[in-house]
Amino acid sequence: MNEASVRMSGLWRSNPTRWTLRQWAMAAVVMLAFGVAVFAAGRGLATGAMGEVLRVRFGGDAERTRVVVDLDRTSRGEVVQSGDDGHVVVALAGIAPGQTRTGQGSGLVRNWRIAGAGGASRVELDLSSTAEIERRFLLPPGDGIDHYRYVIDLKATGRAPTPRPERGVRLPTRRAERPLVVIDPGHGGRDPGATGTTTHESAVTLAAAQLLKQELERTGRYRVQLTRDTDVYVGLNRRVEIARRAGADLFISLHADAIADPATRGASVYTLSEQGAGRAVREFTRDENWQQNLNLPGRDASVDRILLDMTQRATQNRSARLARTLLGEIEQADHPLLRRSHRDAGLAVLLAPDVPAVLLEMGYMTNPEDERLLTDTRARRRLIRAVAAGIDTYFRQADGDVQMAATGGAGRP
Repeated sequence: MNEASVRMSGLWRSNPTRWTLRQWAMAAVVMLAFGVAVFAAGRGLATGAMGEVLRVRFGGDAERTRVVVDLDRTSRGEVVQSGDDGHVVVALAGIAPGQTRTGQGSGLVRNWRIAGAGGASRVELDLSSTAEIERRFLLPPGDGIDHYRYVIDLKATGRAPTPRPERGVRLPTRRAERPLVVIDPGHGGRDPGATGTTTHESAVTLAAAQLLKQELERTGRYRVQLTRDTDVYVGLNRRVEIARRAGADLFISLHADAIADPATRGASVYTLSEQGAGRAVREFTRDENWQQNLNLPGRDASVDRILLDMTQRATQNRSARLARTLLGEIEQADHPLLRRSHRDAGLAVLLAPDVPAVLLEMGYMTNPEDERLLTDTRARRRLIRAVAAGIDTYFRQADGDVQMAATGGAGRP
C-alpha cells in the first residue's frame, strides 16, 4: 500500500509512527482488501488472456456472402487459405474456439468450424464454390453492440472448387505411384523387448513384419519398406526418420506387450495422445529447418505454426481412422482384443506430424495363449492378413474422400 492509498483510507495522521491498535487493525483490513483485489485482477488477466468466439453469423447470397465472427475481445486476423480451392481459413490470434465449434453455413459457405491452434483459433469455411476474400476487418463494440466482430466478405469467382493440398499439409490424394507403407518391427538387436516362455518380442515382431510386407506386396497395390529386416537395433527416432525421409503414406509399428498379470491378453492399437501431440510439436520445432522440413512458406512463423498444427491434426485424424479399421478387421478374424483396444500415448514412434502412424500390440508375450498365437505360423498369418485388410480399407476410404471432394460430395458421376 502506498502513501496515497493510506491518505484515501482516512488512516493517515500527522505522526504515522504512533498509530493506535484500532488504526493498525483498520490498515490491515484495507491492505488485505487491496491485496485480494489485486490478486483477483491478476487472476482475471491470466485466465482472460485468451478471448473466445461467441458465435458465427452469415448474410448475403451465393454471389456475395458476409461472415461475421462475434468475439469477446479484439484480435488480429491472418489469411491461411484464401478460397481458390473451395476453402477459406483465417487464423485469429489470442482467441479460443468457444463452445459452438461447427455449423451449417449460408450463401457461399456450405459449413464452418472453429479449431484451436496454439494461441489462436482457425475459422475454417467450406465453400459451395470457389470465392475470394473481398475484404476483412474488425469492428469494435459500438451502436448498442457490446462485443467485437471480425467480418469476412466473400465474393464468388464462378469456378468449381478444385481439391488442392493446403500448404504444408499432406492430404490423401490419388497418386501416380503406389502408396508407401513403412512397417516397423519393434525392438531388435541389443533390445529384445518382452520375453515369453519360448521367444523374445523382437523375433515375433520381425516375423510378423516380414509376413505383412509379403501380404501387402502380393496385392500389387503398395510399396513396402521395413525399418529393419534382421535382428539389429534401430533407435526410436531413427525409425520415425526412415518413414519421413521415404515419404511414407502410412507407418505401422508392430509390438507384443508384457504385464505382471499373465491372465491379461489381447491386441490393442495405440495412436498419438494430445499430450504426445504437444511434445511432437516441441521436438519438431527445435530443428531450425522445421519449416523447410514440412515444405512451409517460411515467411511468417506464426502462420507456419498454425499450418503445422493443421498438419498434425489431419495426421491424428487419419491415424485414428486407421486404428479403427485395423481393430475391426482383427476382431472379424477372431483374434482376441484387449477390452479397451484403442489406446493413446505419447510414444516416440508416433511423433511424426505428417505421417499417419499406429502402434499395434499384437498380444501379450506374458500370456501363454497369446504367445502361442504369435508364434504359430497359421495363427500369425490369420492375424497379419487381417492387418493387411485393415490397411486396404484405410486406403480405399482415403481414395473415397478424394473422389467425394472432386465431385463436390456428390459421389461418382
